[in-house]
Amino acid sequence: MKQVLIVGSGDVARRIIPWLQRRFRVCAVVRRPEERAALRALGATTLIADLDKPESLGRLAGIADYVLHCAPPPNLGGDDPRTRSLLAALTRRASLPRRIIYISTTGVYGDCAGAWLDESRPPRPASARAVRRVAAERHLRRFGGRTGCRVSLLRAPGIYDGAERLPVARLEKGEPVLAPEDDVFTNHIHADDLARLLGLALFRGRPNRAYNASDDSSLKMGEYFDLVADAVGLPRPPRLPRAELAGRLSPLTLSFMSESRRLKNDRIKRELRARLMYPTVADALRARRLAVS
Repeated sequence: MKQVLIVGSGDVARRIIPWLQRRFRVCAVVRRPEERAALRALGATTLIADLDKPESLGRLAGIADYVLHCAPPPNLGGDDPRTRSLLAALTRRASLPRRIIYISTTGVYGDCAGAWLDESRPPRPASARAVRRVAAERHLRRFGGRTGCRVSLLRAPGIYDGAERLPVARLEKGEPVLAPEDDVFTNHIHADDLARLLGLALFRGRPNRAYNASDDSSLKMGEYFDLVADAVGLPRPPRLPRAELAGRLSPLTLSFMSESRRLKNDRIKRELRARLMYPTVADALRARRLAVS
């Protein structure tokens, strides 16, 4: 039985492990011993290693037919040394993985002034975190070109689910969002759908190929917050002009309000043959209401 190595065993990766373990042997990398029990309960074996400590990665060489790379870059710098260290470890033996699937971000496109775009649009990252993601993609593409490993990139937008990863805390605080005339388009994917896309890409992802791992929603940020507020029974957030928000929100929150784009997701449907469980945010929130009623 072939083996899948998961690097970055967070929430999205954990959602796909039960599906994977019926088809593969699954090994999940963890940094701390206390993380092992939860992953073993899902059906994975575990291996302790730390991408920030290259000397700990020796055991990764030659053990995997497929790699799901779900680990983010560090929080500082303009490169992704974690991805470089992972790829260096994987090449220490002659037996290389056949495929690597990487979860990147749609932030690599930068601000597109609300335009519709597909994967042919060149990356123009505006934030430091997106610059690091572009660097990771570049390292992975070069690795694939050099070794013949089939590398596929899933560019994910805002990840949410029906219970967590929703902006409930911001709604409870009454934090404002942009007025309609200043508002930006945002993009979303349910965590369960992103996990399924990981599995589909293992079988159907094309080499050196990027995929917009986004749902069918076409929402401005304020509309998204209104949907969530209505679903959880909280007041809709106040709307303010952009100039008035600068002193009221964190720089990170403001950075998300400075980019506007709408993503075409035809490629995941055509090439990965994906059928989303939650085609829109409204569908997921509706399912959530039914589940708790």
